[in-house]
Amino acid sequence: MPKIKSHRGAAKRFHATGSGRICRNQANHRHILTKKSAKRKRSLLGPSFVAQADVASIRKMLPYL
Repeated sequence: MPKIKSHRGAAKRFHATGSGRICRNQANHRHILTKKSAKRKRSLLGPSFVAQADVASIRKMLPYL
């Protein structure tokens, strides 16, 4: 059987942790940062985990994750 292609847009946005949970980057940290508080910008810095409802669709897009 041939290999399954990964969804390239999803492959650039998601990665798995060592335990298998899927990480994503937070939105709203690219521009228009002057009106946002320092606390809000700090909280947007780190990665966050994908909601459990979305994990199945992401695993389907990234079969080798």
